Amino acid sequence: MSELASSIPTSGGLYFWTYYYAPENYRVLFSYVIGLTNSMALCAGVVSVAYGNAEQILAAVYIQQDGNFEITSGKTYGIFAACVVTQCICTCFSSKSVATLQSISSALNTFLVILIFIAVPVGNSQKDFGFRGGKFIFGTVQNYSDWPIGFQFCLSLMTAVWSIGAFDSCVHMSEEAQNASFGVPIGILSSVSVVAYLSWFIIICLVACMKPDVGAVLETGSGFPFAQIIYDALGKKWTVAIMSLIAVGQWLCAASILTALSRQVWAFARDDGLPFSSIVKVVHPTLKVPIRAVLFATCVALALGCLCLAGSAAANALFSLTISGNYTAWCTPVLLRLTSGRDRFHPGPFYLGPIWSQIIGWITCAWGGFILVLCMFPSVRAVDKTDMNYTCVITGSVWIFALIYFAVYKRKFYHGPKTNLGPEDGTEVDKIPISLDSALESTGKQE
Repeated sequence: MSELASSIPTSGGLYFWTYYYAPENYRVLFSYVIGLTNSMALCAGVVSVAYGNAEQILAAVYIQQDGNFEITSGKTYGIFAACVVTQCICTCFSSKSVATLQSISSALNTFLVILIFIAVPVGNSQKDFGFRGGKFIFGTVQNYSDWPIGFQFCLSLMTAVWSIGAFDSCVHMSEEAQNASFGVPIGILSSVSVVAYLSWFIIICLVACMKPDVGAVLETGSGFPFAQIIYDALGKKWTVAIMSLIAVGQWLCAASILTALSRQVWAFARDDGLPFSSIVKVVHPTLKVPIRAVLFATCVALALGCLCLAGSAAANALFSLTISGNYTAWCTPVLLRLTSGRDRFHPGPFYLGPIWSQIIGWITCAWGGFILVLCMFPSVRAVDKTDMNYTCVITGSVWIFALIYFAVYKRKFYHGPKTNLGPEDGTEVDKIPISLDSALESTGKQE
């Protein structure tokens, strides 16, 4: 994906690459399905991060009230909706303000990591339950599911897969970035690497500082085991303070994903791939921000977030939906580049070479296929309506709807990514879509 980002920087990103590398007779259909899938995945990402944000806030309130507070689905959705609406307002600012927020987010999350590394072990050293040793951290396995331990270990990967799941956000912002052909691939690799290593050390730190009764930590009344670990080590005041800072950091993360989602929605609407495209694709002439796309994405996120009211099973499907949609959108253009589009690939400034590029590409596709199957499984083997994983239902419904909608109506209007270039520019018109600035020049539309 990094190499694709280096070759063709565009906010449409994934569905554009799918169109470019797909077999000629199926380009439009493939790109349409991937465009809708990527939009769905990013929307589910906004919802799942904002939903987790709401849970963090409620956990802090629960601890502040010493457990004399009832966490309900209605309260969770109310805080979730407030988070999404405020993120919408923030995302409607100019690109410069959005960049400033990213800097604040990076600084805050770095500070939080350092704080956790220092404060939690120091506080834990004053407690009588002490630290867990290396044998407990690396050698003890406790299974709290009815799945076999081996398969439960695979399912536990879903948490890490979801956490490192928004690195394509910089792709959707590529038209507003400097030196995108090189900077975007580096952004993808650095975000994955930094998060992977820091998360690994944070998990070691938290497990070393937790109480030995894992079951009690998991069944905490706040519904947030992370908060319980901090509470056991630092007490109420520190826990509320740290959870508040983490909630701010996660709010900024959701705002970042909403920004990426709005650019993906704008790009797909620009190419007439969405309902109400003529309304959604208008760019604000002063702020140079697709405000209508932001509002459209926010409305869809608020509607999808209503699944939170249906119970924990439906809410958990949002997390799996983010994974399934993203991995489909990520791996499809990579697979097509290795097969039908191998002769159309032209390396950009960032390239791994002909050998490693092939090896890493096929590993990517194999890993993506494994994760797609895994994310469809429920957390328990004996399921009922409260435990079922509804990801396959939601994802399948979106794909079926997309195919029907495309066959009946959209195929008349959607013909793949558009461009404002012509043959006189010496560039194939199916290669380069227009940017935000050129959208204003070519359409002349204003709000």
